[in-house]
Amino acid sequence: MNLDYLGWSDFFASSFAPYRLQGFTVGRVAIEHRHTYIIYSEQGELSAKITGKLRHSAAGRQDFPTVGDWVVISNLDKEGSASIQAILPRKSKFSRKIAGNTTEEQIVAANIDTVFLVSGLDGDFNPRRIERYLILAWESGANPVILLNKADLCNCVEECITQVEAFALGVPIIVLSAAHNQGLAALRSYLQPGKTVALLGSSGVGKSTITNQLKGKAVQVVQPVRQGDDRGRHTTNHRELILLPNGALIMDTPGMREIQIWGGDQGLQETFADIETLGQQCRFRDCQHINEPGCAVQQALETQMLDYSRFLSYQKLQKELEYLNRKQEQRVYVDTKKRWKKITKAMRNHRKG
Repeated sequence: MNLDYLGWSDFFASSFAPYRLQGFTVGRVAIEHRHTYIIYSEQGELSAKITGKLRHSAAGRQDFPTVGDWVVISNLDKEGSASIQAILPRKSKFSRKIAGNTTEEQIVAANIDTVFLVSGLDGDFNPRRIERYLILAWESGANPVILLNKADLCNCVEECITQVEAFALGVPIIVLSAAHNQGLAALRSYLQPGKTVALLGSSGVGKSTITNQLKGKAVQVVQPVRQGDDRGRHTTNHRELILLPNGALIMDTPGMREIQIWGGDQGLQETFADIETLGQQCRFRDCQHINEPGCAVQQALETQMLDYSRFLSYQKLQKELEYLNRKQEQRVYVDTKKRWKKITKAMRNHRKG
Protein backbone atom coordinates (compact mmCIF):
# COMPACT_ATOMS: atom_id res chain seq x y z
CA MET A 1 0.00 0.00 0.00
CA ASN A 2 1.19 3.52 -0.81
CA LEU A 3 1.53 5.53 2.43
CA ASP A 4 0.44 8.74 0.68
CA TYR A 5 -2.93 7.15 -0.10
CA LEU A 6 -3.22 6.19 3.56
CA GLY A 7 -2.92 9.84 4.61
CA TRP A 8 0.84 10.07 5.21
CA SER A 9 2.19 13.65 5.30
CA ASP A 10 5.19 15.73 6.37
CA PHE A 11 3.51 16.16 9.79
CA PHE A 12 3.89 12.43 10.50
CA ALA A 13 7.17 12.00 8.61
CA SER A 14 8.98 14.49 10.88
CA SER A 15 7.82 12.62 14.00
CA PHE A 16 8.78 9.26 12.50
CA ALA A 17 12.33 10.30 11.43
CA PRO A 18 14.08 9.15 14.67
CA TYR A 19 12.34 5.76 14.52
CA ARG A 20 13.27 5.29 10.87
CA LEU A 21 16.96 5.62 11.83
CA GLN A 22 16.44 2.75 14.29
CA GLY A 23 15.12 0.48 11.55
CA PHE A 24 11.42 0.64 12.43
CA THR A 25 8.58 0.90 9.89
CA VAL A 26 5.21 2.61 10.10
CA GLY A 27 1.56 1.70 9.57
CA ARG A 28 -1.94 3.03 10.15
CA VAL A 29 -4.51 1.43 12.44
CA ALA A 30 -7.51 0.28 10.38
CA ILE A 31 -9.40 -1.84 12.95
CA GLU A 32 -9.12 -2.05 16.73
CA HIS A 33 -10.03 -5.30 18.46
CA ARG A 34 -9.78 -6.08 22.17
CA HIS A 35 -6.11 -7.10 22.20
CA THR A 36 -5.05 -6.87 18.56
CA TYR A 37 -5.07 -4.33 15.74
CA ILE A 38 -5.30 -4.55 11.96
CA ILE A 39 -2.67 -2.26 10.40
CA TYR A 40 -2.40 -0.90 6.86
CA SER A 41 1.25 -0.62 5.81
CA GLU A 42 3.58 -0.71 2.80
CA GLN A 43 3.91 -4.45 3.49
CA GLY A 44 0.14 -4.85 3.17
CA GLU A 45 -2.41 -5.64 5.86
CA LEU A 46 -0.85 -6.74 9.16
CA SER A 47 -2.05 -8.07 12.50
CA ALA A 48 -0.35 -6.30 15.42
CA LYS A 49 -0.15 -6.17 19.20
CA ILE A 50 1.28 -3.44 21.41
CA THR A 51 4.51 -4.08 23.29
CA GLY A 52 4.59 -4.55 27.04
CA LYS A 53 6.59 -1.33 27.35
CA LEU A 54 3.89 0.70 25.59
CA ARG A 55 1.17 -0.93 27.67
CA HIS A 56 3.03 -0.23 30.91
CA SER A 57 3.65 3.44 30.07
CA ALA A 58 -0.01 4.15 29.17
CA ALA A 59 -1.73 6.35 31.74
CA GLY A 60 -5.21 5.83 30.25
CA ARG A 61 -7.23 4.83 27.19
CA GLN A 62 -5.99 7.83 25.26
CA ASP A 63 -2.44 6.41 25.33
CA PHE A 64 -3.41 3.24 23.44
CA PRO A 65 -3.66 3.07 19.64
CA THR A 66 -7.02 3.91 18.11
CA VAL A 67 -8.42 3.69 14.59
CA GLY A 68 -6.74 6.28 12.38
CA ASP A 69 -3.51 6.38 14.39
CA TRP A 70 -0.10 6.15 12.72
CA VAL A 71 2.00 3.66 14.70
CA VAL A 72 5.65 2.63 14.76
CA ILE A 73 5.95 -1.12 14.11
CA SER A 74 8.64 -3.80 14.16
CA ASN A 75 9.22 -7.57 14.31
CA LEU A 76 7.50 -8.32 11.03
CA ASP A 77 7.40 -12.10 10.59
CA LYS A 78 6.37 -14.48 7.82
CA GLU A 79 2.81 -14.70 9.14
CA GLY A 80 2.21 -10.97 8.64
CA SER A 81 2.18 -9.93 12.30
CA ALA A 82 4.00 -7.04 13.96
CA SER A 83 4.58 -5.26 17.27
CA ILE A 84 3.44 -1.68 17.91
CA GLN A 85 6.30 0.21 19.54
CA ALA A 86 4.87 3.75 19.69
CA ILE A 87 2.08 6.05 18.50
CA LEU A 88 3.00 9.07 16.41
CA PRO A 89 1.56 12.45 17.52
CA ARG A 90 -2.05 12.92 16.39
CA LYS A 91 -2.93 15.67 13.92
CA SER A 92 -6.54 15.63 15.13
CA LYS A 93 -8.74 13.51 17.39
CA PHE A 94 -12.47 13.26 17.98
CA SER A 95 -12.96 12.53 21.68
CA ARG A 96 -15.82 12.14 24.10
CA LYS A 97 -16.10 11.27 27.77
CA ILE A 98 -16.58 7.53 28.15
CA ALA A 99 -20.10 6.40 29.06
CA GLY A 100 -20.89 6.21 32.76
CA ASN A 101 -19.53 8.09 35.74
CA THR A 102 -15.81 7.58 35.06
CA THR A 103 -13.97 10.74 34.01
CA GLU A 104 -11.86 9.39 31.17
CA GLU A 105 -11.32 10.28 27.54
CA GLN A 106 -12.36 7.97 24.73
CA ILE A 107 -10.79 8.79 21.36
CA VAL A 108 -13.35 7.82 18.74
CA ALA A 109 -11.30 8.74 15.67
CA ALA A 110 -7.74 10.00 15.10
CA ASN A 111 -6.00 11.92 12.31
CA ILE A 112 -9.18 12.82 10.45
CA ASP A 113 -9.48 15.73 8.02
CA THR A 114 -13.28 16.03 7.92
CA VAL A 115 -16.06 14.90 10.25
CA PHE A 116 -19.37 14.01 8.63
CA LEU A 117 -21.98 14.53 11.38
CA VAL A 118 -24.88 12.40 10.17
CA SER A 119 -28.46 12.99 11.31
CA GLY A 120 -31.62 11.32 10.04
CA LEU A 121 -34.50 13.47 8.79
CA ASP A 122 -36.99 10.91 10.08
CA GLY A 123 -38.72 10.85 13.47
CA ASP A 124 -35.36 10.80 15.27
CA PHE A 125 -34.27 14.26 14.00
CA ASN A 126 -32.83 16.13 17.00
CA PRO A 127 -31.15 19.55 16.55
CA ARG A 128 -29.84 19.59 20.14
CA ARG A 129 -28.03 16.29 19.56
CA ILE A 130 -26.40 17.68 16.39
CA GLU A 131 -25.35 20.68 18.48
CA ARG A 132 -23.51 18.41 20.93
CA TYR A 133 -21.79 16.54 18.11
CA LEU A 134 -20.74 19.88 16.63
CA ILE A 135 -19.01 20.92 19.87
CA LEU A 136 -16.94 17.73 19.84
CA ALA A 137 -16.18 18.17 16.14
CA TRP A 138 -14.84 21.72 16.58
CA GLU A 139 -12.74 20.49 19.51
CA SER A 140 -11.25 17.66 17.41
CA GLY A 141 -9.27 19.87 15.05
CA ALA A 142 -11.06 18.45 11.99
CA ASN A 143 -13.55 20.31 9.79
CA PRO A 144 -17.23 19.48 10.45
CA VAL A 145 -19.82 18.90 7.72
CA ILE A 146 -23.44 18.12 8.61
CA LEU A 147 -25.22 15.42 6.57
CA LEU A 148 -29.01 15.40 6.82
CA ASN A 149 -29.88 11.92 5.55
CA LYS A 150 -33.22 10.22 4.73
CA ALA A 151 -34.64 13.27 2.94
CA ASP A 152 -37.13 10.89 1.27
CA LEU A 153 -38.77 10.30 4.68
CA CYS A 154 -39.23 13.98 5.56
CA ASN A 155 -42.02 16.37 4.54
CA CYS A 156 -40.38 19.46 6.04
CA VAL A 157 -36.76 19.36 4.80
CA GLU A 158 -36.44 23.14 4.46
CA GLU A 159 -37.69 23.67 8.01
CA CYS A 160 -35.12 21.18 9.35
CA ILE A 161 -32.33 22.90 7.40
CA THR A 162 -33.38 26.26 8.89
CA GLN A 163 -33.23 24.80 12.42
CA VAL A 164 -29.71 23.47 11.85
CA GLU A 165 -28.50 26.67 10.14
CA ALA A 166 -29.52 28.62 13.25
CA PHE A 167 -26.69 27.06 15.30
CA ALA A 168 -24.29 25.55 12.72
CA LEU A 169 -22.93 28.93 11.66
CA GLY A 170 -20.69 28.61 8.60
CA VAL A 171 -20.81 24.79 8.65
CA PRO A 172 -21.65 23.10 5.31
CA ILE A 173 -25.04 21.31 5.41
CA ILE A 174 -25.70 18.59 2.82
CA VAL A 175 -29.10 16.97 2.34
CA LEU A 176 -29.17 13.45 0.91
CA SER A 177 -30.97 10.14 0.70
CA ALA A 178 -28.23 7.50 0.84
CA ALA A 179 -30.64 4.59 0.40
CA HIS A 180 -31.67 6.05 -2.98
CA ASN A 181 -28.14 7.22 -3.90
CA GLN A 182 -29.28 10.85 -3.97
CA GLY A 183 -27.09 13.81 -2.98
CA LEU A 184 -23.88 11.79 -2.51
CA ALA A 185 -22.13 13.67 -5.32
CA ALA A 186 -21.88 16.67 -2.98
CA LEU A 187 -19.49 14.67 -0.77
CA ARG A 188 -16.83 14.22 -3.47
CA SER A 189 -14.97 17.47 -2.71
CA TYR A 190 -14.19 16.12 0.79
CA LEU A 191 -13.26 12.61 -0.38
CA GLN A 192 -9.92 13.34 -2.01
CA PRO A 193 -7.01 10.81 -2.31
CA GLY A 194 -5.15 10.52 0.99
CA LYS A 195 -7.86 12.42 2.93
CA THR A 196 -9.66 10.82 5.87
CA VAL A 197 -13.34 11.38 6.67
CA ALA A 198 -15.10 10.03 9.77
CA LEU A 199 -18.84 9.30 9.86
CA LEU A 200 -20.33 10.07 13.26
CA GLY A 201 -23.90 9.96 14.48
CA SER A 202 -26.50 7.96 16.36
CA SER A 203 -27.58 4.44 15.44
CA GLY A 204 -29.94 4.22 12.49
CA VAL A 205 -29.04 7.53 10.81
CA GLY A 206 -27.60 5.74 7.77
CA LYS A 207 -23.82 5.85 8.26
CA SER A 208 -23.33 2.28 7.01
CA THR A 209 -25.58 2.92 4.01
CA ILE A 210 -23.50 5.98 3.10
CA THR A 211 -20.30 3.92 3.45
CA ASN A 212 -21.63 1.17 1.20
CA GLN A 213 -22.72 3.63 -1.48
CA LEU A 214 -19.34 5.39 -1.48
CA LYS A 215 -17.45 2.08 -1.52
CA GLY A 216 -19.60 0.79 -4.38
CA LYS A 217 -20.44 -2.46 -2.59
CA ALA A 218 -21.87 -3.70 0.71
CA VAL A 219 -18.96 -3.64 3.15
CA GLN A 220 -21.09 -2.77 6.19
CA VAL A 221 -24.24 -4.58 7.37
CA VAL A 222 -27.39 -2.46 7.22
CA GLN A 223 -30.47 -3.01 9.40
CA PRO A 224 -33.82 -1.19 9.44
CA VAL A 225 -34.65 1.18 12.28
CA ARG A 226 -37.23 0.15 14.87
CA GLN A 227 -40.85 0.82 14.03
CA GLY A 228 -42.57 3.42 16.19
CA ASP A 229 -39.63 5.55 17.37
CA ASP A 230 -37.22 5.52 14.40
CA ARG A 231 -34.35 4.65 16.72
CA GLY A 232 -31.64 2.58 15.11
CA ARG A 233 -29.93 -0.65 16.00
CA HIS A 234 -26.16 -1.00 16.32
CA THR A 235 -25.30 -2.41 12.89
CA THR A 236 -21.65 -1.29 13.01
CA ASN A 237 -20.07 -2.79 16.16
CA HIS A 238 -16.52 -1.53 15.67
CA ARG A 239 -14.68 1.37 14.08
CA GLU A 240 -13.03 0.66 10.76
CA LEU A 241 -10.91 2.64 8.31
CA ILE A 242 -12.09 1.77 4.79
CA LEU A 243 -10.23 2.53 1.56
CA LEU A 244 -12.45 3.99 -1.16
CA PRO A 245 -11.89 3.34 -4.88
CA ASN A 246 -10.71 6.94 -5.50
CA GLY A 247 -7.96 6.75 -2.83
CA ALA A 248 -9.83 8.51 -0.02
CA LEU A 249 -10.40 6.88 3.38
CA ILE A 250 -13.65 6.77 5.30
CA MET A 251 -14.14 5.71 8.91
CA ASP A 252 -17.47 4.19 9.89
CA THR A 253 -18.22 4.20 13.61
CA PRO A 254 -20.85 2.57 15.85
CA GLY A 255 -23.78 4.79 16.81
CA MET A 256 -23.38 6.66 20.07
CA ARG A 257 -26.17 6.57 22.64
CA GLU A 258 -24.37 9.02 24.95
CA ILE A 259 -22.71 12.18 23.63
CA GLN A 260 -20.80 13.34 26.68
CA ILE A 261 -18.62 16.39 26.16
CA TRP A 262 -14.83 16.12 26.48
CA GLY A 263 -12.25 18.87 26.04
CA GLY A 264 -11.91 22.59 26.53
CA ASP A 265 -14.01 25.64 25.69
CA GLN A 266 -13.05 26.00 22.02
CA GLY A 267 -15.83 23.75 20.74
CA LEU A 268 -18.44 25.55 22.85
CA GLN A 269 -17.24 28.95 21.64
CA GLU A 270 -17.29 27.86 17.98
CA THR A 271 -20.73 26.26 18.18
CA PHE A 272 -22.28 29.16 20.10
CA ALA A 273 -20.34 31.95 18.40
CA ASP A 274 -23.48 34.14 18.25
CA ILE A 275 -24.03 33.99 22.03
CA GLU A 276 -20.30 34.47 22.70
CA THR A 277 -20.36 37.61 20.51
CA LEU A 278 -23.42 38.94 22.34
CA GLY A 279 -21.71 38.27 25.67
CA GLN A 280 -18.87 40.59 24.68
CA GLN A 281 -21.41 43.40 24.33
CA CYS A 282 -22.71 43.05 27.91
CA ARG A 283 -22.05 45.92 30.33
CA PHE A 284 -20.18 43.69 32.79
CA ARG A 285 -17.34 41.40 31.70
CA ASP A 286 -18.39 38.64 34.15
CA CYS A 287 -22.08 38.86 33.18
CA GLN A 288 -23.93 35.60 33.84
CA HIS A 289 -26.78 36.59 31.48
CA ILE A 290 -29.43 36.17 34.17
CA ASN A 291 -30.68 39.53 35.47
CA GLU A 292 -27.66 41.85 35.28
CA PRO A 293 -28.31 45.36 33.90
CA GLY A 294 -27.06 46.00 30.38
CA CYS A 295 -27.06 42.28 29.42
CA ALA A 296 -26.97 41.99 25.62
CA VAL A 297 -27.93 38.31 25.75
CA GLN A 298 -31.12 38.97 27.75
CA GLN A 299 -31.98 41.82 25.42
CA ALA A 300 -31.58 39.50 22.39
CA LEU A 301 -33.89 36.97 24.10
CA GLU A 302 -36.54 39.65 24.79
CA THR A 303 -36.51 40.81 21.17
CA GLN A 304 -36.48 37.15 19.97
CA MET A 305 -33.22 37.69 18.08
CA LEU A 306 -31.92 34.73 20.10
CA ASP A 307 -33.87 31.50 20.45
CA TYR A 308 -34.56 30.71 24.11
CA SER A 309 -34.13 26.93 23.72
CA ARG A 310 -30.70 27.54 22.16
CA PHE A 311 -29.71 29.74 25.11
CA LEU A 312 -30.84 27.02 27.56
CA SER A 313 -28.75 24.49 25.64
CA TYR A 314 -25.74 26.84 25.86
CA GLN A 315 -26.15 27.19 29.65
CA LYS A 316 -26.56 23.43 30.12
CA LEU A 317 -23.46 22.59 28.08
CA GLN A 318 -21.45 25.34 29.80
CA LYS A 319 -22.29 23.85 33.22
CA GLU A 320 -21.46 20.37 31.92
CA LEU A 321 -18.01 21.57 30.78
CA GLU A 322 -17.35 23.32 34.09
CA TYR A 323 -18.24 20.14 35.98
CA LEU A 324 -16.04 18.05 33.67
CA ASN A 325 -13.09 20.44 34.14
CA ARG A 326 -13.39 20.11 37.92
CA LYS A 327 -13.47 16.30 37.66
CA GLN A 328 -10.45 16.32 35.34
CA GLU A 329 -8.46 18.51 37.75
CA GLN A 330 -9.41 16.21 40.62
CA ARG A 331 -8.30 13.14 38.64
CA VAL A 332 -4.95 14.76 37.76
CA TYR A 333 -4.40 15.49 41.46
CA VAL A 334 -5.22 11.89 42.48
CA ASP A 335 -3.04 10.41 39.70
CA THR A 336 -0.11 12.68 40.62
CA LYS A 337 -0.43 11.70 44.28
CA LYS A 338 -0.40 7.98 43.38
CA ARG A 339 2.64 8.46 41.16
CA TRP A 340 4.63 10.21 43.90
CA LYS A 341 3.71 7.45 46.35
CA LYS A 342 5.16 4.87 43.93
CA ILE A 343 8.33 6.93 43.47
CA THR A 344 8.75 7.40 47.22
CA LYS A 345 8.23 3.67 47.86
CA ALA A 346 10.78 2.77 45.14
CA MET A 347 13.34 5.17 46.64
CA ARG A 348 12.87 3.66 50.12
CA ASN A 349 13.30 0.13 48.78
CA HIS A 350 16.43 1.27 46.93
CA ARG A 351 17.94 2.70 50.16
CA LYS A 352 17.15 -0.51 52.04
CA GLY A 353 18.85 -2.54 49.30
